[in-house]
Amino acid sequence: MASGTALIYDEEMTSHKLLWDDPICDIEVPERLSASYEQLQFYHLVERCVHVPAREGTEEEILLVHSSEHLEVAKSTQTMDEEELKRVSGNYDAFFFHPNTYRCASLAVGATLQLVDSVMLGKVCNGMALVRPPGHHSQRNAANGFCLFNNVAIAAEYAKLKYGLQRILIVDWDVHHGQGTQYIFEEDPSVLYFSWHRYEHQEFWPSLKESDYDAVGLGRGKGFNINLPWNKVGMGNSDYLAAFFHVLLPMAFEFDPELVLVSSGYDSGIGDPEGQMNATPEVFAHLTHLLMQLANGKLCVILEGGYHLKSLSESVCMTVKTLLRDPIPQVTGEMAPCLSAIESIQNVRAAHKPYWKWLMYEDTSFLHNLSTKSHLPKKTNTNPSTDHEDKITNDNEAAKVERFLELHMRNILFPVPPIRTATTQSKASAYLLPAPVCVVKEMDKNEVEALASDFYADLVKEDKTLHSLCSMLAILDKILKKEVCNGIVDSPTASASVGVALRYSVHFGFQRVLCVFVGDMQIIPNTEDGKVLVINICEKEQSGKTSSKHFISLNWKEDADRSDFFSAVLGFILPVAYSYQPDLIVIAVGPNRSIGISGISLLFGLLQGLAESRILAVIEDTDLNLIQNVAKALAGASVSHSGAYVPPTQEKVHKMKILKDQLQQDWKMLQCSVKDGISSN
Repeated sequence: MASGTALIYDEEMTSHKLLWDDPICDIEVPERLSASYEQLQFYHLVERCVHVPAREGTEEEILLVHSSEHLEVAKSTQTMDEEELKRVSGNYDAFFFHPNTYRCASLAVGATLQLVDSVMLGKVCNGMALVRPPGHHSQRNAANGFCLFNNVAIAAEYAKLKYGLQRILIVDWDVHHGQGTQYIFEEDPSVLYFSWHRYEHQEFWPSLKESDYDAVGLGRGKGFNINLPWNKVGMGNSDYLAAFFHVLLPMAFEFDPELVLVSSGYDSGIGDPEGQMNATPEVFAHLTHLLMQLANGKLCVILEGGYHLKSLSESVCMTVKTLLRDPIPQVTGEMAPCLSAIESIQNVRAAHKPYWKWLMYEDTSFLHNLSTKSHLPKKTNTNPSTDHEDKITNDNEAAKVERFLELHMRNILFPVPPIRTATTQSKASAYLLPAPVCVVKEMDKNEVEALASDFYADLVKEDKTLHSLCSMLAILDKILKKEVCNGIVDSPTASASVGVALRYSVHFGFQRVLCVFVGDMQIIPNTEDGKVLVINICEKEQSGKTSSKHFISLNWKEDADRSDFFSAVLGFILPVAYSYQPDLIVIAVGPNRSIGISGISLLFGLLQGLAESRILAVIEDTDLNLIQNVAKALAGASVSHSGAYVPPTQEKVHKMKILKDQLQQDWKMLQCSVKDGISSN
């Protein structure tokens, strides 16, 4: 299996620069690249990556997307003087040429294709290309919005041609709509293009009607163009995550891409003068982690925008740390999407309902009376005498964000535990050899007897139970002390082991523990104090146990030939878990499980974005394949599955809707339509 993360950077791409005064273009500076690379060096991430050299893209590669006329104009600028460059630049919307622009843009194309080759040939799992000029606004015959050649679009066509790929996902989280990419692929069902972008009812650049939610693609490409417009500024971490849970990820899993390309613009992050959004750098770690569960982990991240240097560079570092499979910091801020975000999500789902099976039984409808429609258009400043005052204000704001981010990053970052995944010397440990799992010594029996007798004295009377507790507590203790990230233990009495684990964790000082039971087990934990949230996934509801805020029963039976559990994970379990923000996750897999191995592996993979990746797996089922797959997921391997993911039945969708209606006021990340009764925050 491929391992490692590629990083592509060439200092020569900083030689593309603006030679004259232009208040629109002056934010696209060479320091965007150098500051990002210096921050990667500061965090010692560069030496952990696989260095892949950039190269120039060939003319044939550029012509995969662009016209020969566009290519010739770009080439001709290499010998122009400043006046000629300024004249040619004026033919385009928000673009500037420099004598080195063609060389830099060719390097940006070549660097992107080098990354695709490295991933597709199995030399690395994933990677990031730090390139400029960016690409996603560039169209077949025109430069646009700082972009000369559409790096990501060329990469998609290149991957289809060279590797025979039939399904490529492009995720564009830049704050501007990548209209260039949309135009190139809007009739192509082999490329699923997703873009969220500041829109404000067509007031924000590029101010196109086709950037709205109802532009779903054309002809055979209908349903494969997903626009999620943000109709106000200030969108934050919970809004971005809600868009992934309720729009992008379900579509992506149904699409089942063979490669994921990210148009990675960080102007959607806090402090950016273009975006004016509030998302903090760690959210890009979470978004990256979620995408790593697709396409067997084949993920290529290519830099687009980002104009606040501190916000940009910290966000780049969070992305690369995640590609390297470091544990992910807790996402900050209230986990509740705002009203305007939910309105946009609802309209996107309604627009795409005719094209996607997972939406077939969802109760979706268009919302026309949007809460942001009544806002007044921004007044344009026409007084030159105030320009200087505006610049001082913007500089002060940028400095304030920089100070905030210095403190914020110190607060959220933490040392990576020396061991990722641990087990004890047991019959399970022999099964785990294919995965990089560290074997730790069991806890002393006398110590365990003393500990457990405080909680459940009758549990330590049987030797087999006591032995499994020695294994479980040895691993849990190391997780709680941050000596290991996560661990796996086999136990003949999983529910009893979990009961002790939860009491021990709360006694240790953890205030929010998420416990997921898969299969038929006796549920021991007390959830009344809110320190434990239990999600019980079984075929039938336990008698006398109805769902409440901290005890949720999710009845789900996955047929042998239907991998539909992804829908429950993305649409229900992840939103609840992110709303709760646990300090620790315990997942117990018991007998008579109603979920297949790929569904369980996916659950482990996706939940590692939470609790700084602290997960304890307690497996009562002795299925060798299950244990190995869980261990691989915990060790960071991408989840592979056999056969396509399929949408859930109408009955399952209905059951999940009842649960959502009951719980969405408690766990607000479940909300995905306005009629769900959300508050305007």
